[in-house]
Parts: sequence; C-alpha cells; structure tokens
Amino acid sequence: MKKAPVAISGAGCLCAAGLTLKESFSAMLRGERNPKPPVAFSSSHIEKFPVFEILAPLPIPGSDVELLRTSLLAFSAAGEALADAGLEPEQLGQLRVGVCIGTTVGSAMNNEDFYRDFRAGDEPEMTAIDRYLRSNPAAALARRYQLDGPCQTVVNACSSGTDAIGLGAAWVRSGLCDVAVVGGADELCRTTYNGFASLMIADPGPCRPFSSQRKGLNLGEGAGILILESAAMLGKRGRQARGYLLGYGSAVDAYHLTAPHPEGEGLQRALAECLVSSGITAEKIAFINSHGTGTPDNDRTESRVLGKLFPDTPFVATKCYTGHTLGAAGAIEAVLTLASLEQQVLPGNVGLGVPDTGLPVHPVAENSAIRGTVGLSESLAFGGNNSAIMLGLEVG
Repeated sequence: MKKAPVAISGAGCLCAAGLTLKESFSAMLRGERNPKPPVAFSSSHIEKFPVFEILAPLPIPGSDVELLRTSLLAFSAAGEALADAGLEPEQLGQLRVGVCIGTTVGSAMNNEDFYRDFRAGDEPEMTAIDRYLRSNPAAALARRYQLDGPCQTVVNACSSGTDAIGLGAAWVRSGLCDVAVVGGADELCRTTYNGFASLMIADPGPCRPFSSQRKGLNLGEGAGILILESAAMLGKRGRQARGYLLGYGSAVDAYHLTAPHPEGEGLQRALAECLVSSGITAEKIAFINSHGTGTPDNDRTESRVLGKLFPDTPFVATKCYTGHTLGAAGAIEAVLTLASLEQQVLPGNVGLGVPDTGLPVHPVAENSAIRGTVGLSESLAFGGNNSAIMLGLEVG
C-alpha cells in the first residue's frame, strides 16, 4: 500500500569528506578522498588498513558531561540539520519531537581500559560506565534539546541508519510526533577495525567498490541527520520542504550471519516494499545510492539485484568517499542522495578503475547529470537485513 510522503525540512552530515553536508558533497564532486591508517587507536595487525577518519576537531560546544564520540558526531549533524530546518532549540520544547538514531559501535565498545582493569581484579572508577550509559545517541540528543517525544536507538548492523529514518517517518505519518530527528551516527573503534581485518574483508588500499581489483572495505566514521516534519507543522511554520521521504522497505535474507544471500532475496523484497510504499515505479528513479562496500560478496549480490530490477538506472557507491560508517552509513547516504537530487549531479565512483566484467551492471565512473527528482538509497547488513528508502524533491 502506498504511504503518505513525509516532508524533509533539514539535513546535516559530517564524515571524512567534510564537516558539513556542503563540504562533504563538494569534496565528492572533486573526487577527493584520503584514507589513512587510524590515528585514534592502534592495532597489532601487521597490515595497517586505511580508514576514513575525521581528524579535524568536532565543532561541538563544551559540555559539563563527557560523552563518547558517537554522540558528539550525532550532535554536530543534528545541529546542522536543525539550523537548516529553521528550528531553534527553544522552539523544540513547544513541539512533539521524536528522536530515532541508528548506530552499531555506538557507546558500547570504547571502554577498553575499564574492562581491562576490571578483569585484572582492580576496582576502576565508574566514570567510564556512567559515560557509556549517558552516551546512547538518541537519548543524548533528546536530553541535549529537552525533547520528550518518542526516543529510539536502532541497532541493526549496517542498515541501522536507514531503518531509523523509516521508523521516524512512521512516527510522523501516524501523528505520534510533529517533528522527528532521524538518522545515524558511528565512530571508529579498534574492536570493529580488528574484527573486519580478521574477517579478511578490509582493503589494504583505498576501497574500490564494484572494481575488478576490489579487496574489501575501508571503515569510516560520521553522522547523517534528517529532520522529518508533518505537512501541518511545516505549513504552520511557513517553511518549504527540502524534499520528501516517499517510501521505505525492509526484509531479511535469513541466510547467513555475515554473507548476503547470493541472489539477494531479502534485498529484492525490501526494494519491492519500498517501491509499493512510495508509489514510484522503477522507471521514475533517477539514480540509486548503492550499499557498495567493496567486498567481493556484497558487490556481486548487489549488482545482480540492480541488474535484474533496475538495469538502466545509474548508481554510485558513496562509501568510496566516506568509508563504511556502519550504523551511520544508511543515514549519511540518504543525506547525500538528497544532495545529489538537489544539485542534479551524481558523483563518480572514484577508484573504480577497471570494472568487474563478471558483474551485470556497474556504477558511474565520472560525475554524471541526473534526469529526475527521485532517488533510491539501499543498505545491506550483517544478520541478513536489507533496507531501502525512496527520497524525492516532490510529493510524487
């Protein structure tokens, strides 16, 4: 069944490509990227796998409560998105505002010193645990802006950001809240860095999604936030929508803990649901922002599905500019999809080199003009979860 569109009134993003959406998208159009070995932590792996790390100081005002980096990333992107929507902090307390943020690393994995001391029989200070408990990204955002609407952190592996956007849209559509702050945030972490290295799906060079030379992913960090708003609230405030969340779909492969189904069965169901809920036919989609990690299995599966369902639709893998930001990936990609629609240009797939001839379809290699007002962004996740959202500049 077709769902009512939900207005997008603001957007914000920071990642290794830039500290704002404008900076990030401009760098992508210039084909700039510079992944390097991590600075924030060290690893005993002989191979120093490059990451997309945010090295500039985060533009976050001081706080008397120390929070983990994921929450600070969310604060930065949310501040940009709220300013873009024309929503002042003092206004938010007078509205029904929900918060739905996706993450995977979140606040759970960067307290190694505490756990090391505890296992050694010491009695470490509980500061690290207090910080962990206060660093739930959705709760931290709600507390920062004194929001009392629905509040949810979605932890659904690499589709978390996409799922958070879909859930937040349902809140607005159902009248549960007037405004929803939705998206995803994730920081780099030694645990995930070592984990992907151990799985042997990390590329020792800059990642090359859909290339014949691809060897895996590069991890990244960042946050992407959208402000979703009811039509009534948008009209009351006298604001114009920046775009619309037209549809959402999600489905599970139930095939393997980490590998996608070879034929992408769950992804096909998620895309079918997204198309139905948006009322958009495949022919109207201007482009697709693929999951495109650069791992052999993901790119093979995704290319098969895109070749079957959207054989003539151009697509890109923006992770070649941002790295794989895990729970933030779907949200960052949603924001970048909106930017592409607005500027009517699709960034080229930097690093593609020689496309894999074994794949049925390939991403655009150079910056390409867009013809249309609707874009699709999709996410594939460990656990077999697949999610997709449809964004547009018009109601449909």
